[in-house]
Amino acid sequence: MNMNKPIQFLFRSLLMMTTLFAVSAFAQDMHTSGQFQGPKANKGHVTHSTRDGKSILTLSDDFVVPDTPDPHWQLVDSDGNVYLVDKLKTKALVGDKFKKEIGVPSYVKNVSKVVIWCAWAEANLGEASFSSPVH
Repeated sequence: MNMNKPIQFLFRSLLMMTTLFAVSAFAQDMHTSGQFQGPKANKGHVTHSTRDGKSILTLSDDFVVPDTPDPHWQLVDSDGNVYLVDKLKTKALVGDKFKKEIGVPSYVKNVSKVVIWCAWAEANLGEASFSSPVH
């Protein structure tokens, strides 16, 4: 009986288990919101992830920036506190470019909902909620 085959099988099993745990751990750090719902922002969703110990929110590739004067990222926590965080578009981002990703500020304890907010009209353009608050 060749002893190499059982050792190879054991090694491959161990490698597969390690890969499975790594993928599982990575997936646990990512959360996807529901689709944006609103009068102007109604496509796409937001993904929450952790990078270098920081919470990151990223808009999906199918998100369409509303054609409004001053769209912003706005975050809502589980207590209903609202945080106007950052502009989606700045003068440095010309054309159809926009700020697709933001770091969640440390003073925001969690995020239940992401709102696309028009600061000029003071209007909710659309929002996407997470099934449970993300940290």
